[in-house]
Amino acid sequence: MKFVDEFRDTEKAKTLTKEIHRLAKKLENKQGINQSRPLQIMEFCGGHTHTIFRYGIEQMLPDNIEMVHGPGCPVCVLPMGRVDDCVTLAERPEVIFTTFGDAMRVPGSKKSLLQAKADGADIRMTYSPMDALNLARTNPDREVIFFGLGFETTMPSTALTVLQAEREGINNFSLFCNHITTVPTIKAVLDSPDMQLDGFLAPGHVAMVIGERPFDFIAKDYHKPLVITGFEPLDILHSMWMLLKQINEDRSEVENQYTRIVPTEGNTPALEAISKVFEVREFFEWRGLGSIDHSGVRMKKEYTAYDAEQKFSVPNLKIADPKSCQCGEVVKGVIKPWDCKIFGTKCNPENPMGALMVSSEGACAAYYNNGYEKKIA
Repeated sequence: MKFVDEFRDTEKAKTLTKEIHRLAKKLENKQGINQSRPLQIMEFCGGHTHTIFRYGIEQMLPDNIEMVHGPGCPVCVLPMGRVDDCVTLAERPEVIFTTFGDAMRVPGSKKSLLQAKADGADIRMTYSPMDALNLARTNPDREVIFFGLGFETTMPSTALTVLQAEREGINNFSLFCNHITTVPTIKAVLDSPDMQLDGFLAPGHVAMVIGERPFDFIAKDYHKPLVITGFEPLDILHSMWMLLKQINEDRSEVENQYTRIVPTEGNTPALEAISKVFEVREFFEWRGLGSIDHSGVRMKKEYTAYDAEQKFSVPNLKIADPKSCQCGEVVKGVIKPWDCKIFGTKCNPENPMGALMVSSEGACAAYYNNGYEKKIA
């Protein structure tokens, strides 16, 4: 890739769109296709959701194709109780609590991290866990906690930071681990009785770490086609064409559209770092999806000294979302964001009630920020 314009070429987009419409038309007469509803394609990753809305891709698709915006925004699926745990840790007088900026405004049951910062807690936004480690180096009299969250995409950098802290003997650094895993989550979505999915756009950045093979079960066991997808508009359109081609040909395979970035076997050094520091939790709570088995990781016993959950007292309470918030139904694709009773009124980017309105990758924020307020009642 020389220039990003190569992946935003208007003429190529028109050609792909034309081919998508042609393949979608063929499906109207295909045996075994349910004509009573649109073909439902889930883009799992919030980065894909952002691209789809920013470039108006959903409006370019034929009427018999519907995009379902999945749970692939790690900030959006952070349960309220874990936010409360963050606030509890951050309000300890000896602690400097560090986090990525998009987690600052996720609402807890009483306050967000941003509100806790306004109340006097020493909370600092960082661009990487290494920034947090550097704070620990330069503030040896303080306890520095890094809020680790994200899918397999961000796990390697967190794991490597813990290993670096161990090598240097930096004992005032610890991790509040909320990293989550992709494959068990997709399985939970497929097993949900509410879902009627026909194919997946798989997260390219996750696949960059874990490779292609962990997705094989989706094609083999659930008979759903899946395409590992990049994040530019032509990537999305190309992947949609690949999916429709599979459906027309009665194939269910894992295909890799993002070959310029994603190796078949994944990133071996990254996977080694992850396996050295982390182990799978028995279950982990997701906002809107409930508890999902083996969908999160925790630190291994060998790294207890760097585990904030072991080093400090954490309430670890389960807190239900406000009843008026319908993030769970949106995450599962049961309703569209504008169908939520408080979308755009009580819940908006300035005053988010639900997590999906906080992050720019959340479906509700994407709908609101890209002109879908016209649907507000």
